[in-house]
Amino acid sequence: MTIKLYDQDSHLQTFSAQVLACTPLEENRWAVLLDQTAFFPEGGGQLADQGQLTPADGAAAEVLDVQERPEGIVHVCSAPLPAETQVQGTLNWPLRFRRMQCHSGEHVISGLAHRLYGCNNVGFHMGEDAVILDFDRELSPEELQRLENEANRVIWENRPVTATYPAPTELEALDYRSKLELTENVRIVTIQDCDVCACCAPHVNFTGEIGLVKLIDAMRHRGGTRLWMVAGALALADYQSKQANVAAISAALSVKQGEAAQGVARVQQELQDLGLALKEAKHALVAEKCKTLPETAENLCLFEPDLDIPGLRTLVNTGVARCGGICAAFTGSDKEGYRCVMGSRTVDLRAQAKAIHQALGGKGGGQPGMIQGSVTASRAEIEAYFA
Repeated sequence: MTIKLYDQDSHLQTFSAQVLACTPLEENRWAVLLDQTAFFPEGGGQLADQGQLTPADGAAAEVLDVQERPEGIVHVCSAPLPAETQVQGTLNWPLRFRRMQCHSGEHVISGLAHRLYGCNNVGFHMGEDAVILDFDRELSPEELQRLENEANRVIWENRPVTATYPAPTELEALDYRSKLELTENVRIVTIQDCDVCACCAPHVNFTGEIGLVKLIDAMRHRGGTRLWMVAGALALADYQSKQANVAAISAALSVKQGEAAQGVARVQQELQDLGLALKEAKHALVAEKCKTLPETAENLCLFEPDLDIPGLRTLVNTGVARCGGICAAFTGSDKEGYRCVMGSRTVDLRAQAKAIHQALGGKGGGQPGMIQGSVTASRAEIEAYFA
């Protein structure tokens, strides 16, 4: 069995080991078994470590994945490492430490949610951009704000974080969080006066290493609450990204950064006012168009590139009274297709809709006197059809 160095020292970044076995896998990958390792295998909601294994007289093999198997901890590597080779293991430490920050931050949040509100963590996923937590109770915005504040207070107090393997008798008497019924070799991670939880993953030694936790989103989920959380380096990256966005918005709107939301609201109102003015202008345009429609005993085919469906309908209502066949009005372009409204006093358009759609590549429906929809035919094809 592989000795778990990460269990003894979560901050160990380099180590020496001997290759016990090397087995080829698919896609030019090899399964390497070591006598000891600081690489954490995927488990407890935390992804596997990455890094390198370097022999004394050869090129480094990239550690792409790590999984715990009955035979030991298997390192999936990019190159073979023969048995009995001595290697130097080097972790991708920024990646590991970022994950430890997030995982320990999750314990702080989950432990406090349990203590403050009686919540149970029923789901946990640690992605590369955020941590997702599911609780079995709905939490109000006020409760979430208190939870975030209390969690950061625990971090700033730099409380110790310890991992132990209690004896079975100790375990029976211990009040700890766990999603599974565990009886032996149970690793308990304790954050002083905050959380006691069964967990196999490496954690920080003191809460101060977490730096910061931030709840970035929340939603109701299956009768409870789903939270998105960032911590440490991820929290800093999240803040930097949002700060850059706020700075760009404030510069574009010529407002202070702290007034960006008010600036956006102002622009939204201006756009709404402009939209109403444009709508009124279009209605006036339609009224003028209606006055100029010719009278004909045949079909009447109209194209208005900037008109909406209500405007087309108004135009058709007038055109129906001035033609003996079908009045068809279209808006759009040959490239994007056309939306249309068709009306008639003499043709049952609902009965003729299938034939019209087949001829023009269209779809839609309506009543005998008026139908609407869209077509893919070109303007020339449409005009030829109604001519």
